Amino acid sequence: MALRLRTEMPELKDVTEWVNGEVTKEELKGKPVLFHFWSISCGLCKKSMPEVLKIRDDYKDTGLQVVGIHMPRSEKDTDREAVKETIEKHELTHPQAIDNRHSVVDAFENEFVPAFYLFDAEGLLRHRSAGEKALKMLERPLERLLGNQE
Repeated sequence: MALRLRTEMPELKDVTEWVNGEVTKEELKGKPVLFHFWSISCGLCKKSMPEVLKIRDDYKDTGLQVVGIHMPRSEKDTDREAVKETIEKHELTHPQAIDNRHSVVDAFENEFVPAFYLFDAEGLLRHRSAGEKALKMLERPLERLLGNQE
C-alpha cells in the first residue's frame, strides 16, 4: 500500500549510494518535489526517461526538484556500475539514489516501477501514480501544483 495523499514526505535514509548529489528531506523543504522510482530492468522505465527529463526541464523555473530512486527488482539490478551507466546514458543529471536495501522504497511503501510521488512545498504528498499510465496521470496534478507559479 503506497503512501496516502497529504502524508508527510518520508526521510531519505540508508541509501546505498547517491549519484549527482545527495539530498535530504530537510534540504527539500519549501520546494515542490517529484520522486521518480525506476529500475534498470524495467523497459517501461527506460522508455519514459525522456518524458521525465522534459518534466524536469519544463518545470525547473517553478523550483521543482526531481529526485530519482533506483529500485532494484532482482539481484542483477543491484549492480551499481550498471545503474550508473544507465543514469549517464539517459542523462539523469538530477540526484539519483541507488536504493539497493529498499530503505527509501520501504519508507514510501512503494511496490512499482515506474512510480511517481509529487510533494508540495510543505512536504505533503499531493499525487502518486505508477505503471504504464503514470506519467499521463501526473500531468494534471503537476499543472495544478506548479502551473500557476511562473
